[in-house]
Amino acid sequence: MSTRKSGIPTLLELHKPRRVARTALVVPFKESSRQCLKRLAEYEPPATPPYPRSQSAAVLVALFVGRWGDIYVLLSRRSASLSSYAGDTALPGGRVDKEDATLEETAIGLPRDKRRVPLLCILPPFLARSHLIVTPVVVLITDPTLRPILNAPEVDTLFSHPLASFLHDRAPFPLPSASPFLPDTALDDVANAAPSQFHEQDEKYAGPPPPRINPTQYHTFHDMEWGPTKVRIHSFLTGRESSGTKPIAGLTASILLEVAQIGYGTAPEGFEVDAPGQAGRRERIAWEMNRAPRFIEALNREEIHWDWKREERREREKRLRASGEPVKGDKRYKSRL
Repeated sequence: MSTRKSGIPTLLELHKPRRVARTALVVPFKESSRQCLKRLAEYEPPATPPYPRSQSAAVLVALFVGRWGDIYVLLSRRSASLSSYAGDTALPGGRVDKEDATLEETAIGLPRDKRRVPLLCILPPFLARSHLIVTPVVVLITDPTLRPILNAPEVDTLFSHPLASFLHDRAPFPLPSASPFLPDTALDDVANAAPSQFHEQDEKYAGPPPPRINPTQYHTFHDMEWGPTKVRIHSFLTGRESSGTKPIAGLTASILLEVAQIGYGTAPEGFEVDAPGQAGRRERIAWEMNRAPRFIEALNREEIHWDWKREERREREKRLRASGEPVKGDKRYKSRL
């Protein structure tokens, strides 16, 4: 596998085997899966401000239809030998290079074959704790003969997870159960497989450590201070924790939660996605653009002239109005004086 000139290896490439079986399994296409892909293909993201290219990245949300007609997403487990984020569960992708003509090229690591890997949609950017603006690129793998090529130094394994399972707090696989006949340490290997926080590189913004993973609970979350408000951090078990694979958590979980909500046209059952009063991504990004030295330097270096203070104020006022709180300048605000 090739390494990107930015120094960040591509995590996934696809190739077509020379020999193809003459008989192919006919996949039963569920109506819910058909509607999910239709909604994703019809999704149009809102216009976004100009973000600094040097602080931008893209990740690939590669979907495919499983043998029983359900939609799955392709995930990678980072190599256990890496010095940072070893064993983390992540989406393939990397930072934007100068040579990248499109975000699809950044996410997949090579020009996309539009026939075999059609683009479904591009989501609005997410904010990573490492001060990167991360754009998810959602594609559908339609050719069953495509096989992933692992970048062995970076990735131990590739595996899949059902997309619909991000909308429930019940596991799509059997969970280990606490038993009075098992010692207290029986599940420690699973419980200690806590995810790294957003691939953090700046201790100043590191925040509290993630809570201990409950190996008998598929979905967990905790709220942490980040920017103008608290932010909800989600974690989903993969069913592979006993072998060292970490849960789907943080940024990866947030991205897949949004893909699932758009695709299936519904909110999750059993839990709220956001913390109470949580600021939207656009407000949080503007908040960081106004304060984080790394973003400020990149904006000046790339000569991006955008009124981020106005952007932050506008998004904050939208959030306050939506929650029923008074906003300075409104009649309700003046009536309270």
